[in-house]
Amino acid sequence: MTVTNIPFPDKFDYSIQSIAVPGTKRPGQTAHYRNALYGLVDVNVLPTLPDIFDNGYNINPDCRLLGHRPLVSTNPLKFGPYVWQTYKQVDGRRRRIGSALHRLFSRGELQGEDLETVGIWSQNRPEWQLVELALHAYNKVGVGLYDTLGKDSVGKIYSWLSSINHAHLSIIFTTVDHIPALLKLAPKVAVMKMIVSFDSFSPDARKALVAWGETVGVQVKEFSELEKYGEEHLIPPLPVSPDTVASLCYTSGTTSQPKGVVLTHGNLASSAYSNMFGMDYPPNGSVLSYLPLAHIYERVVELTTLAIGGCIGFSTGDNLRLLEDAQMLKPHFFPAVPRVLNRVYQSAMAAGNVPGLKGALFRAAVRAKLDQYHATGVSTHPFWDALVFRKVRAVLGGNLLLVSTGSAPISAEVIDFLKIALFCEITEGYGMTENCGVCTHTFKADPDCGGTIGPPQPVNELKLVDVSSMNYTVEDKPNPRGELCVRGPNCFTKYYKDEKNTRETLKDGWIHTGDVAEVDPQGRFKIIDRVKNIMKLSQGEYVALEKVENMYVACPLVQQIFVHGDSMQSYLLAVLVPDPVTLAPLASTVLGEKVASDDIPALEKAIKDPRVVAQVLGVLNKEAKKNRLAGYETIKRLHISLDPFSIEDNTLTPTFKVRRKDAFAKYATELQALYALGEPNGDSSKL
Repeated sequence: MTVTNIPFPDKFDYSIQSIAVPGTKRPGQTAHYRNALYGLVDVNVLPTLPDIFDNGYNINPDCRLLGHRPLVSTNPLKFGPYVWQTYKQVDGRRRRIGSALHRLFSRGELQGEDLETVGIWSQNRPEWQLVELALHAYNKVGVGLYDTLGKDSVGKIYSWLSSINHAHLSIIFTTVDHIPALLKLAPKVAVMKMIVSFDSFSPDARKALVAWGETVGVQVKEFSELEKYGEEHLIPPLPVSPDTVASLCYTSGTTSQPKGVVLTHGNLASSAYSNMFGMDYPPNGSVLSYLPLAHIYERVVELTTLAIGGCIGFSTGDNLRLLEDAQMLKPHFFPAVPRVLNRVYQSAMAAGNVPGLKGALFRAAVRAKLDQYHATGVSTHPFWDALVFRKVRAVLGGNLLLVSTGSAPISAEVIDFLKIALFCEITEGYGMTENCGVCTHTFKADPDCGGTIGPPQPVNELKLVDVSSMNYTVEDKPNPRGELCVRGPNCFTKYYKDEKNTRETLKDGWIHTGDVAEVDPQGRFKIIDRVKNIMKLSQGEYVALEKVENMYVACPLVQQIFVHGDSMQSYLLAVLVPDPVTLAPLASTVLGEKVASDDIPALEKAIKDPRVVAQVLGVLNKEAKKNRLAGYETIKRLHISLDPFSIEDNTLTPTFKVRRKDAFAKYATELQALYALGEPNGDSSKL
């Protein structure tokens, strides 16, 4: 099946972005909403994942596809310019890898359970995508293991003995540094029979690792060996259908154990196809790959890039070099998450909003461009872009046409600023693993979409359902409110070996997302709350902690925030990890002495000063007031720390969401000490 991108019209009525289907409203539910511009795609004509690859290949097989920056020096650490493999080269390699895997499974050297599953444990790199494309073409099931799991978590992160056992992974592709961890784990995961290293071995390492593998019944091979074996036993790609299972994708598990989402070729391919509606991309346009490929967001971004004949430049994997990677690649598309974009926003504001003429010009430029954007939807300006914003845009390479954001809410203020500062399209979307990361996204050049997630994607229908326990109903004024539910060909049909959670999430053919949304008069949706993660304060008020965190996170001071409540107490506390660039000038003003953003001892001293804490709390609660949080939803006492929540200490999931139980455990002593101070005064001056 050939898929093509469908352009966005030159003129569009933004007042009608989704349409309620007549006759579908029911008591306690809204009508079903569909995309007003593109309608609902024909679910009987769906592509498969090989169709997605073939689509890009047929545009120009000699175009570049997978690129990486080779390591040229270890002391000092240095990476060279991007080196590329073409669509034609990748096609040959995926056939060799897929042929090898199929022969190994056919001969019984590798064995699946009910699915022929293959694990990948690695940071993003071309080999990750080569294996994935081989699995698509040869009817195997990919299982991505997060590369940022933290110590020992491969063997314990899931509720079963390990994800390896649960998914029955007899083969795992990985990097050389992960092989010892897997071999140590081998006695507990008898299903594992082969480990394939993406990296070449030194002679001594080969001898040691192969011998160690033999003692635990695991073959250890290099990637090149497997590819050579496939070349010797080459077969054509195998037929697949939209119903063929393509992936087990494990959710990140913020409050419970991760669940294995079963995703088919039709699920994943239709999500990529859906993103082609309204896409305007140059020939062989590039995307920077740095968000984890084990997460559905990055996976679908790269599938969409393949479908339109684009190319994927992989980052070095070092977050400190991300801007260097962007400036080397000069990408057209930059997928992001709010924590990344908030940092870009905060850094730009801190650099531009300074005393004197420079600061005055920056503020004038921001005002002029925002006024123009809100009036017309146009994000470019010949004078202000050349004078002020060209340098901001150059930070991410200078060629950006599209930045997407998802996975968590982001403020309208940040979205609107980035649109005019980067002078490119910024789309905010909503999705989850269970719908392949695709559900809604904002329309191009919509001047008022900031803070919304836009209308349904063309493959989806949405509806809202009453959440009576939280007083959200579809009859609310001015906008209907309720739990967001979604259905479409991109939506999963079950969790792997987990009927209970499948029944709780899938009801009458609809995914019940657990997110509370409202729909505005234009037909755009907005996430406003979570059905779960609600706690009751001692006076009986219910608080959705994630909602409160999402309101505070837009504040420039906030790098990370964890809001905590106790049902025996009447007020909320928080742990704040501040942004040093924003904290430093505040602390300097309060203390009357210069505090630099890179002077860690001075910052550590400052955050222990009650005057600084009081000032920071005041800034946070201005943000709360701006977002109309109720009094009981505002933070009354605060602990400030420069030690961030992280994947390594298990306080963040691999997709950078806070693990509430572990975050509390990390700061239990400090939070309990704040509660021990007793009821705060009305002005919250006791800190």
